[in-house]
Amino acid sequence: MVKKIALICGIRGQDGSYLAEFLLGKGYQVWGTSRDIGSGKFNNLKLLGIQDKVHLVSMNTSDYMSVIRVINEILPDEIYNLSGQSSVGLSFEQPKETIESIVLGMLNILEAVRENNKNIKIYHAGSSECFGNTKNKPANENTPFEPLSPYAIAKTSASMLVKNYRSAYGMHVSNGILYNHESILRPERFVTQKILHAANRINQGSNEKLSLGRINITRDWGWAPEYVQAMWIMLQQDKSDDYVIATGVTTTLEDFISHVFSFYGLDWQDHISYSKTLLRPLDIQNSYADPSKAEKLLGWSASVKMPDLIKKLIQ
Repeated sequence: MVKKIALICGIRGQDGSYLAEFLLGKGYQVWGTSRDIGSGKFNNLKLLGIQDKVHLVSMNTSDYMSVIRVINEILPDEIYNLSGQSSVGLSFEQPKETIESIVLGMLNILEAVRENNKNIKIYHAGSSECFGNTKNKPANENTPFEPLSPYAIAKTSASMLVKNYRSAYGMHVSNGILYNHESILRPERFVTQKILHAANRINQGSNEKLSLGRINITRDWGWAPEYVQAMWIMLQQDKSDDYVIATGVTTTLEDFISHVFSFYGLDWQDHISYSKTLLRPLDIQNSYADPSKAEKLLGWSASVKMPDLIKKLIQ
């Protein structure tokens, strides 16, 4: 049988690396992009032991000619767009870079596929950040977007492009509205990893204080390797659509911190300090999800939920 070809835009990140591992297991020929594969580091692929099993190619999704060149060269069956600036906090400092990398990148992929009349299925990495505050109600695929950050605005715009191209041109392009998902591949700039690494160092004798901003926020945290499976399942459907991907379990950041430190027999309140410099201009207070559509139509549901997620991350 001829192998299916998948193109992962943004393969170096957490999701891109796990998705590559998953697709290789499905028998795909996997291509991954980075702006400059000659100078980029692919530590996540190395950690998973798959760097020599994927094909790497330089591509800048913000450059249309770069996008169309790679698509014409590889002729993929499926494209997974996971690229773009991925930090909510950093988006307030770099709004232009964030919006260009996410919105223009998605537009270029859509246009390259549309103009060449290629029967390519596309996945777009949406975000729960698009919902903003939902007044303590679980958000589903019909919940209006009310973005509160440049990152969320960018993801909202890209998601609307997906809807537009799907309706206007009949393209098979799905939008995965993913809630927070974690793994050992997350960089330490993300608050969950910051907490995990600090608690581990303190347990080993460090006398540092973990500096944090708001800890009364709530989030729905899941296990990243499960979430990439949902991406693939979306592209195996006869019709494309939007899907909320989450555990359906919401936890406060304070409870997350408490669980991590208690794993080591530590009282978190002895090791935390607060810094106003870590507060964002705007932030989602409470984040709740209704992933029932994905369970019903895709047959996907999260098996790793809090607090088992924390045990997996620490162990």
